[in-house]
Amino acid sequence: MIMLIVIASVLMASISIIQFKNEAKEYHQERLDRKENAIKEHINYVLSTTTYPLTQANLPLIFKDKIHELADIHNVDINIYSLKGKLLKSSKATFSVDKVAPPIPKYIINLVESSVEKRYVDIKNVNGEKNRSSYSQIKDDKFKPLGILNIPYVEDDGFYENELRQFLLRLSQVYSFMLVIAFALAYFLSTYITKSLKTISDKINETSLNQKNEKIVIEANSQEINLLIKAYNGMVDKLEESAAKLAQSEREQAWREMAKQVAHEIKNPLTPMRLTVQNFQRKFDTNDPELKQKLNDYSKTLIQQIDTMSAVASAFSNFASMPAQQNETLNVVQVVELALDIFNEDFIFFESSSPYIISKLDRTQLIRIITNLVKNAIQSIPEEQEEKHVLVSVKEAEDNVIIMVKDNGTGIEAEHIEHVFEPKFTTKTSGMGLGLGIIKNIIENYKGTITFETEPGKGSTFIVSLPIVK
Repeated sequence: MIMLIVIASVLMASISIIQFKNEAKEYHQERLDRKENAIKEHINYVLSTTTYPLTQANLPLIFKDKIHELADIHNVDINIYSLKGKLLKSSKATFSVDKVAPPIPKYIINLVESSVEKRYVDIKNVNGEKNRSSYSQIKDDKFKPLGILNIPYVEDDGFYENELRQFLLRLSQVYSFMLVIAFALAYFLSTYITKSLKTISDKINETSLNQKNEKIVIEANSQEINLLIKAYNGMVDKLEESAAKLAQSEREQAWREMAKQVAHEIKNPLTPMRLTVQNFQRKFDTNDPELKQKLNDYSKTLIQQIDTMSAVASAFSNFASMPAQQNETLNVVQVVELALDIFNEDFIFFESSSPYIISKLDRTQLIRIITNLVKNAIQSIPEEQEEKHVLVSVKEAEDNVIIMVKDNGTGIEAEHIEHVFEPKFTTKTSGMGLGLGIIKNIIENYKGTITFETEPGKGSTFIVSLPIVK
């Protein structure tokens, strides 16, 4: 309401200003026309009664004294020019009819001659004042042009400007009074309406999905407020129903996710165990002099994987996400090399900058990192690809051990790069996609980092950096 009053006052003031300006413009134009017509009638009378021949050259003689008389009668300045724009006679005392007198601009002469009425009014702003100058032809009794009559006219808008100021002042007083009334009315109406709305607002702010919400029990005087209260109470009923369904759904979803993750975590060590048994079966030789040592190595590998499965199962049974860290002092190079023994692929290569890089880590979790990354590297290489290559390297850089797993597989597409470590993200047709997310958590628990470099069609390199703890 208040905004409407302000807009209405602005529009009214704008319209009034435009109207006053148009009225002033029309007034000055009409006043100039009246003066010009009256002066031309006197000029025609002078021309009809003069004894001089009616020629352009005789105009200064004809109006030698008459021009001042005409100027005094009509209270305006009068200038008479030749048809070519040269000043012949002026009512101004300061004018001297000589070569210095300014002529009529050529474009004005052309406009006068080309107009139907043989007349043109030139409007200019000089020192902030609007000046009008009318130019019209003086003709003899046979309507032959003798010269050009010029009447300069300075617009005086003082009267209209004063009237406009008075009007705007009265208008502002009226609208100020209306604004005061509107503010007072708005205050009382808002106080009346917001009393019920505040109760509703407080209830809405207290509304939560995790608690028992109370309904609003008030009877408002406004039908609209009562409809709002009814809608809120209905929302509370639906909210309680939705909360019950959501709680049930969340419980079911949590168990489903847990079951999936448990299955994935148990399946991970089963694969290297199966590969270890197959490798043992393929290479078993009763006459091998190192048979006892190989049996010992295979047994250690199987026991490590079984321990991993047991740790995962125990952790999930206690609603923990990962087995607790069992740090021990170990040779990272030896553990990584041991983790690679479970793979039968002949295109897996290992290199290290040093035979010993000692740190305190969880052996099981370190093996888990290596087996997961190598397994992913193998799966990224298509079966039909002729040259397959997976390189696992270990080196020490400052106070960190750097483990790199590089393959020449298909690489990772640009649209998948930012999702690589997200849980349940995978580009494979099987698996739950939890592997990289889990090992990322393991690495970050050690204050380490895992990054990767990839080029579609050429392969990927995963870089793990773990701080060395002495």
